[in-house]
Amino acid sequence: MGRFSLVLVWSLCLSLCMFSKPTSAQLKTNFYANICPNVESIVKNAVTKKFQQTFVTVPATIRLFFHDCFVQGCDASIIIASTGRNKAEKDHPDNLSLAGDGFDTVIKAKAAVDAVAQCRNKVSCADILALATRDAIVLSGGPSYQVELGRLDGLSSTSSSVNGKLPQPTFNVNQLNSMFSANGLTQSDMVALSAAHTVGFSHCSKFASRIGNPVDTTLNKTYAAELQQQCPQNVDPDIAINMDPNTPRTFDNMYYKNLQQGKGLFTSDQVLFTDARTRPTVNTWASNNAAFQQAFISAMTKLGRVGVKTGNNGNIRRDCAVFN
Repeated sequence: MGRFSLVLVWSLCLSLCMFSKPTSAQLKTNFYANICPNVESIVKNAVTKKFQQTFVTVPATIRLFFHDCFVQGCDASIIIASTGRNKAEKDHPDNLSLAGDGFDTVIKAKAAVDAVAQCRNKVSCADILALATRDAIVLSGGPSYQVELGRLDGLSSTSSSVNGKLPQPTFNVNQLNSMFSANGLTQSDMVALSAAHTVGFSHCSKFASRIGNPVDTTLNKTYAAELQQQCPQNVDPDIAINMDPNTPRTFDNMYYKNLQQGKGLFTSDQVLFTDARTRPTVNTWASNNAAFQQAFISAMTKLGRVGVKTGNNGNIRRDCAVFN
C-alpha cells in the first residue's frame, strides 16, 4: 500500500472517530435491563404513591424536567441544593416558583430504587426524573411512551447558568422559537410542549400585567373578569391559579381549545393562537387529541436528549441533591 493510500485510510479513520458517537453514549429504552431490570416499575410505584398524596405532583414534576433540560441539559442539576455562597440552579429567580413536590417525587423515587440492592447507586437522578415525568403525565390521563435512558447526572449547578435559558410568560413566538431552537426543538415541538400547561398552575404575579388597566385585548373578557376576581391587585402574589380553567387535573388537548377562546393564561400561551404561524397547529390539535398526543411524545423524547451527560462529563449521584 502506497504512502498516499495509508494517509487516506488514516484520514478516514480519524474522521470516523471524530464524528461517530460510541454506542455507550446513546440513550436507549432498555439501558437498565441488566443493571436494574425493574427500575421502571419501582419509579412508577413511587410516583403513584406521591400522586395519591397530592395532584401537584403532576405539574411540579413535568415542570422540573423542563427546567432541568433547558439549563445545561437533562442532568438533574436542577435538584442540587445550594451550599453557602454557592447558589445552585434551583435558587435562581426563574426557578423559585418550582413546587417542592417535584423535587420530593424524584428524591422518593431515588430512595425506592436504591432500596433494591441490585439497583443501589446504579440509576442516575436524571433518568429517574425522566421516568417520573412520563409517569406523572400518564397518571393525569396523558399518553404513555417509552423513555430513553442512560443519562448521567451533571457535575455543575449554578444560579448564573439559568440566565436567559428559560421561556418567560411574556414571550412572543419569535422568542419562543429562538429558545426552543437553541435546544434542537422545532416550532411544532414548542407548541406541543406548551400544552403541559394543561395541568399547570401559576402565581398571580406572573400574569398580573395582562389583567391590569388596560386588560390585554387578546384575553377573553369573561375569563379576564374571573382572573381579576381571583387575583385582585392587592392579593398575595403567590396565590396559585390553574392554567387550564376547564380541565385542570386532566392532561388533554383542552389547552388548545382554551387558546381558541382567548383563555391562554400567559402571553406566551395566547400568542400561539394569535400568531398566524402557529395558529394552524393549535387548531389541528384542538380538534384531534390523538394527533396532539403523538406530537407531544415526539417532542418529549427530543427534549429528553438535550445536553445529555455521558462518560467523564457526569456520574451517578448517591444523593440527588448533593454532588458525590
